Amino acid sequence: MVKFLEEPTLEVINQAFSWETAECTIAGRVEAYSCKSAGADKKLFKQLESKYSFDIASSSFSPEDRHINNVVSPFGPLDKAASRKTLFYLLATLNAAFPDYDFSEVRPDQFSKQISTQMVINSVNTTLFNLGNDVIVNRYRLWDVLDMIVELGDCDVYSFIPDMDDDPMGEEGSIIDSPEEDESEYEDDDNE
Repeated sequence: MVKFLEEPTLEVINQAFSWETAECTIAGRVEAYSCKSAGADKKLFKQLESKYSFDIASSSFSPEDRHINNVVSPFGPLDKAASRKTLFYLLATLNAAFPDYDFSEVRPDQFSKQISTQMVINSVNTTLFNLGNDVIVNRYRLWDVLDMIVELGDCDVYSFIPDMDDDPMGEEGSIIDSPEEDESEYEDDDNE
């Protein structure tokens, strides 16, 4: 599977990612994973390759389904191996981050590619500031730490927009006020 990377600087940040406001308790985390697949990830990769290879092959026989070769997912055309690989890495990362859930059936349309890393940074900063926790950004230098780990300038950022069945945060007791707050941000270093 994608390998969880122990990063001591992230542990310090993660301690600051749990706090209480007058309205709620926030429990967040930032984790880093390698993109080296093995074991269960290889099975998932073969499953995805088989699924999309079958879809692409069958579309060549059916005129009404020929459009699949031109379907562009948030990762690019799914008839391209690089696009399917990005989907695989995102699903494998979700499976590693939330081991009690199986994301193997998540569809490509449940992700959206963010316009820019800087827009995501601004959005997260605004949310943290509005929730009264600018310490993560100002004292712990969240973005500098992440940049040292993944080189943010070389990353594409995707949001996962789950269906109710696919949402690990949709359990009883979790309160999400809007779909935008329900989006989980994932970064893909596109230079691998």
